[in-house]
Amino acid sequence: MKKILVLAFVAFLAACAPAEEAPLRVAMDLNYPPFETVDADNNPVGISVDVAVALGEYLGREIEIVNTGFGSMIPALNAGDVDIIIGSMSITEARAEVVDFSDPYFYFKIISLVNKGFADANGLTEDSTTEELLALDDARFVGIVSQVSATIPQSYGKDVSESPDLPSAILSVAQGTSDILLMSAFPVANGFQSNPDTTIIVYDAFVSSPIGMAVRKGEPDLLNQVNEFIAQMSDSGSTYDVLSAKFEEEVTSRLGRFGLEFFINE
Repeated sequence: MKKILVLAFVAFLAACAPAEEAPLRVAMDLNYPPFETVDADNNPVGISVDVAVALGEYLGREIEIVNTGFGSMIPALNAGDVDIIIGSMSITEARAEVVDFSDPYFYFKIISLVNKGFADANGLTEDSTTEELLALDDARFVGIVSQVSATIPQSYGKDVSESPDLPSAILSVAQGTSDILLMSAFPVANGFQSNPDTTIIVYDAFVSSPIGMAVRKGEPDLLNQVNEFIAQMSDSGSTYDVLSAKFEEEVTSRLGRFGLEFFINE
């Protein structure tokens, strides 16, 4: 009888013990280095990947990166195919209606690629301000259809020539058929590096867009844990310090002037 009682008690304890948590499935679009990309063996790598891994360590959970097209990340989250988005997603009112965003953990700046001939003619340098750009009434802005590169200058009353894609917009500035293109930092930097003799970068930001992690509506426990993690990212020796040590050289090389602090600070 004693043996049976012991076995029954052990079974009771096993039934009451919490089940091991499933991996945290993280959606990101692995087409945007150095934040989200893959290595030569097709393994996820990049700044956002390391943020996801650090979050998993903080939560005591395994991380599964789910490569998801940017436009499909919110539908995948709300369908239950993933648990969280950590994919350089700007916090916007429209998106916040369908998902819950964390506190910001990065800030993506909208900066300017400027035709060099136009810049020289108007005394523009990489240290010029957005106010100086907007004051140039003859500036020809180019943007991408339905993206901030078009809508931001339009919001200031500027006429904008709309290109179907980023390469076309960059080419327009490089060839001098347009003067100014607004985009996030790395596309602008890539455009400059491809056309260093005919373009310059103006680093002053038109917009500093807060980047958040997204979870499904009605999951306050996970959201609170994520915000607690973000709050300690700036602690000495914590996530930001680790990321800076690992990615500073690459980010500075790509951006041409600033390192990871450009994205950490608002």
